[in-house]
Amino acid sequence: MSGSVPSRSSGAGGPGTFGPVQIIVAMLAALVVVVTGFAWHSVDALISNIERIGDLGLGGTRDGAVDILLVGVDSRTDAHGNALTQAERAMLHAGDEVGTNTDTIVLVRVPNDGRSATAISLPRDSYVDIPGFGKGKINSAYGATKEAERLKLVDKGLSDAEVEKQSTKAGRKALITTVANLTGITVDHYAEVSLLGFVLLTEAVGGVDVCLNNPVDEWMSGADFPAGRQKLDGPQALSFVRQRHDLERGDLDRIVRQQVFMAQLVGQVLSAKTLASPARLSQLSEAVGRTVVLDEDWDVLTFLQQLKDLSGGQVKFETIPVADLNGTTGDGESVVRVDPKSVKSYVASLVGESSAESEPPPVNPNGVTVSVFNASGIAGLAGKVSQALSAKGFREGTVSNYSGRSATSSRVLAADTSDPGAKAVAQTLGGLTVVEDETMSSGSVGVVLASDYSGPGSAASSMFDLSGTSSSATPVPPAPPIDAGQNGPKCVN
Repeated sequence: MSGSVPSRSSGAGGPGTFGPVQIIVAMLAALVVVVTGFAWHSVDALISNIERIGDLGLGGTRDGAVDILLVGVDSRTDAHGNALTQAERAMLHAGDEVGTNTDTIVLVRVPNDGRSATAISLPRDSYVDIPGFGKGKINSAYGATKEAERLKLVDKGLSDAEVEKQSTKAGRKALITTVANLTGITVDHYAEVSLLGFVLLTEAVGGVDVCLNNPVDEWMSGADFPAGRQKLDGPQALSFVRQRHDLERGDLDRIVRQQVFMAQLVGQVLSAKTLASPARLSQLSEAVGRTVVLDEDWDVLTFLQQLKDLSGGQVKFETIPVADLNGTTGDGESVVRVDPKSVKSYVASLVGESSAESEPPPVNPNGVTVSVFNASGIAGLAGKVSQALSAKGFREGTVSNYSGRSATSSRVLAADTSDPGAKAVAQTLGGLTVVEDETMSSGSVGVVLASDYSGPGSAASSMFDLSGTSSSATPVPPAPPIDAGQNGPKCVN
């Protein structure tokens, strides 16, 4: 991770690390099964056992569709904060490290007729703007914000329980905002599932069928399977969806693994064998009640009624376009570069909307004085960036080293974060975050350059342009969508 946002290693599925699969679509489908298979009073009892959270700044379904952010979290506890048993930890190959990275992030659009759904995966290493931190991997938005908020709350003397509650809420809100800013979609509802939920749901349907084009034996994930069609239990399935190494496209191929698994899981959840089995329905209920967290404003019963007509063949799984699969930051960190404009346009095409990429209002650069402060440790960087801004018409202010507290991320300072001049400077420098600073006056903007800076004037700017692409970039267009409920599992690498 660059200095902006702390993150664990991006290695996939090594011992003691997690890579939870995207399964909440299947869990929602499982709830539909419960609606049709159990009495309504039983449904009420199930929903009452689900952990609910509030005050997340959600959108409220203003456009008629329901947009759900589905998050898979690294957790050694269940949804209610209870520690996993020794047997469960051993089954999951969970180490002692406690983390809150969100290695699975999926945005689901359910139109207002409830007859179809589109699930859009966001690669966990996507290098994006994180509110309050600057650039970082999207999977660290939750954990980095939570930790920063935790330290503040501890200093205030709050109880451990209250610190955990408030810092977790801050992390969730930061992730919601980050996803909305990247995709252009306002999130209406939030759903979170732990790694245990993935295993329990797999076990509840009696294992899930998968198909491999080639045999695999990859020790870091524990994936050791022959070629061809086979049924995996919960722990085996975890290894199947955690593998990234020895796959041609790394994390993107892992997403494909997750999507085909999820598609097959949805089909099996909705199959006659599951519907006709009280034992299976009971296991599904337990899995959902123990491992899912939902926002408290979500009227789940009404939503489930809307989804009664959802069938396996009406769930499509997509992945956002990638500008550079093998991108690096200025300090050499490996990231997946994405172009926010391309992402917004692609997502809009999937959900049947026009892209409304917001641009700063026209600004006369000559009316904006920009002071540049170097906190990167790279000699001469502030002068080069100031020259680049002057070439764009901005007025030169102070150019010097940064004298404030240690800066871990580059940012633009302004009296008001909505200031159009500050937004114009931020856009010119590659999409930096604008941060409120009461010492700045109207018409004046400050720029703090940290080690993560890769815009105009930096050495990194010669390696790739501001959209994250370059002559040596490895762009990856979106793969064909994967449908749930097809005739048997799709064979993949």
